[in-house]
Amino acid sequence: MASTSDNDKLFFSKLDDGVRLCERRRRAYFFPFLTEREQTLARRHLDGAGFHDYAFSGGFEGAERKMLGLFFMDEEPFPLCALELSFRKSDKLTHRDFLGALMSLGIERETVGDILVEDGRCVIFVKEEIRGYITSQLFKVGNVGVRIAEADTETLPKGRGFDEKDYTVPSLRLDAVVAAVTGLSREKTKSLILSGNVSHNFLECQNISRAVGEKDTLTIRGKGKFVINGVLGETKKHRIRISIIHYR
Repeated sequence: MASTSDNDKLFFSKLDDGVRLCERRRRAYFFPFLTEREQTLARRHLDGAGFHDYAFSGGFEGAERKMLGLFFMDEEPFPLCALELSFRKSDKLTHRDFLGALMSLGIERETVGDILVEDGRCVIFVKEEIRGYITSQLFKVGNVGVRIAEADTETLPKGRGFDEKDYTVPSLRLDAVVAAVTGLSREKTKSLILSGNVSHNFLECQNISRAVGEKDTLTIRGKGKFVINGVLGETKKHRIRISIIHYR
């Protein structure tokens, strides 16, 4: 496992500060939106410190970016909201377009959660405290005019798509699965892993023989995110069939 970076140490220090403030003030303390890697680190650190009264929320089931809430007693509502931006379906806007428009307003990335886009519609999850600023300042995304309203979170855009495909691998080792989903040779796969370009369950892994299993997530730089959806059994030649979901 890679050594702890200075950024990770700073993150752990902020978690410790949050726990102290939560207990001292006797009320919930909320962190901004965290990446999936940061969520994994937070779980490990908080559990290791013996603090278990925490939860994550991104505003909907399946969210990738989530806020972290530390609670003193009962859970409290997360200070986040969903805004819907509508535009003409003929104007093709992407996740990058909307994120860029928000960043151009001086909004920090950590205050923005998932951005879900479909033709003519985008739903953005943000910290409650910046709702008013966005609604009063954001009128265009690129050269496209947009209208902002409260989002109906019961009917969300699908966001980025995914593909599901079956593979046959010699084993459930990290290098074997990465080679299958990328189409690279075992030697190139080994180099990819050892150079720190592969994460297992959102943490960098340079152990080519690491065992992987159902529901594990592999993030491969330049290739995307892959979830092992299921182990389907063995072939007659004792190779293993697996189902993989690839998020585009």
